[in-house]
Amino acid sequence: MAVSLFDPISLGAIQAPNRIVMAPLTRGRAGPGFVPGDLAREYYRQRASAGLIISEATGISQEGLGWPAAPGLWTDAQVEGWKPVTDAVHEAGGRIVAQLWHMGRLVHSVFNDGKPPVSASATTGPGRAHTPVGRLDLEEARPLRLDEIPRLIGDYVHAAENAKKAGFDGVQLHGANGYLIDQFLRDGTNLRDDDYGGPVENRIRLLREVTEGLIGVWGSDRVAVRLSPNGETQGVDDSAPEMLFPAAAAALDALGIAFLELREPGPDGTFGKTDVPKQSPAIRAAFNGPLILNSDYTLEQAEADLASGLADAISFGRPFIANPDLVERIRTRADWAIADMKTWYSPGPEGYIDYPALVAA
Repeated sequence: MAVSLFDPISLGAIQAPNRIVMAPLTRGRAGPGFVPGDLAREYYRQRASAGLIISEATGISQEGLGWPAAPGLWTDAQVEGWKPVTDAVHEAGGRIVAQLWHMGRLVHSVFNDGKPPVSASATTGPGRAHTPVGRLDLEEARPLRLDEIPRLIGDYVHAAENAKKAGFDGVQLHGANGYLIDQFLRDGTNLRDDDYGGPVENRIRLLREVTEGLIGVWGSDRVAVRLSPNGETQGVDDSAPEMLFPAAAAALDALGIAFLELREPGPDGTFGKTDVPKQSPAIRAAFNGPLILNSDYTLEQAEADLASGLADAISFGRPFIANPDLVERIRTRADWAIADMKTWYSPGPEGYIDYPALVAA
């Protein structure tokens, strides 16, 4: 019998009652000091029927966070801000993991007292950065020195410890979408000639070492990773993704992580698009744990990829913005509301906690 979206699944130690996962969604509603507030508590509570919520990308350090009003997990105040959020999700019967984020070369120096961003190598991201003083051109990053790598891993570990204090059910390492880990993975941005650059086994080293650090805090069964094994994203690309990403997946499989999530936009992707063949079949062969797929899924395609065995669960992003009760809408085959793009990142409750459910709670 084919697997359905409503079959329960064990994602490591997390027992999910369905296979409809809420993908990480940057929403820009944190308060001063990158502290989540009451709006976030209500937003996540409304969506607790997801089999699992993956939080919005959450900064591990000031060095790594370059998005206005995104939340962090490096200060005590941020931990205290997250506690009511995780409590609300749990009280509503849900589960939530924290996605840990370092943006690397996409952080503008205005966030760090004029200090340049850090990355694998001295490269510059494309376009302009959102900052508190408007859109500014991205700047050339400085390469992380070898003697700084342990400190960077320590920042991830510290954030993971804070996620535990804040009441999350686990953590997900953000290794996708052209951010720091991705900048180390792909040879278009990793030009190093030391132990973290060159051949694939060196370029996946930081991914593996950070994951090991997170496992030291949470155990392997509460640590997950997100990758984007596709073409160019935010100026980050690789000359041979068919070699890189299965190798990365095999390294994560050896660590026994709880699940691996892949963001794979197609040629008609609405948030990034690529003609590069999808790597998920090869990754599926290299990774034996639960595999979650994401990006522009319709209900029909989600059901097909579960039935074929390509995926164990599907994560939905933007459908969860306008449909706090997306799980029930899928269950009843009801229409999905469309989110207003103008309010994706705007402050305040509009377009955040005011989308109605089919049936009022």
